[in-house]
Amino acid sequence: MHVCGRYASSRDALDLASHFGVDETPTEVLAPSWNVAPTDPVPVVLERDGVRRLRVVRWGLVPSWAKDAKVGARMINACSETLTDKPAFRSAYARRRCLVPADGYYEWQRTGTGKQPWYLTSRDGAPLPMAGLYEVWRDPAGALLWTCTVITTDAADDTGQIHDRTPLLVPREAWDAWLDAEVEDPGAGLLQPATPGVLDAWPVGAAVGNVRNDGPELVAPVTP
Repeated sequence: MHVCGRYASSRDALDLASHFGVDETPTEVLAPSWNVAPTDPVPVVLERDGVRRLRVVRWGLVPSWAKDAKVGARMINACSETLTDKPAFRSAYARRRCLVPADGYYEWQRTGTGKQPWYLTSRDGAPLPMAGLYEVWRDPAGALLWTCTVITTDAADDTGQIHDRTPLLVPREAWDAWLDAEVEDPGAGLLQPATPGVLDAWPVGAAVGNVRNDGPELVAPVTP
């Protein structure tokens, strides 16, 4: 199971546009999802030509040079430690950074009897601004496919007991620099682990493990 291999995204486009100061919203309307899975369509915040846009893309990055879009299913996460080394992420990190809004995300904790899913969400109820990269891939017929990945790092102690990796969050004061395509290397200082004091976490039911299940009941606390 990937770190951040599932997350919840139930807010509508107008809510997200207001929160992230977006100038342009998508024409495509996504249904709320409490079980977003790899290759699903997801909203991201990005800037092109000086305009901040909310855009629907596919989760799982397909590099522009890829021969086949199927590689995206394996690229839902990008390790922060190797962003500038990996050919799949290097150019996107320089020019195509985005925010991936989430209500919260799921992690699976190893236990003596298997794996216990947990839900992690912001204490203040605001959307989590997960750090992401996006790419635009052209298929052989000339159609464009927009995709994204979520950047991860080592987990802080509070969440590290659940899983050893965690999505990076971009603090509000760093959104402008992170999204600015003219800034080739915004610096690791803009990225923060989903640190203690920022998140609440609680165990949830096993139903989230099946991508066919969806609904707000997936984030309800359970006694493990």
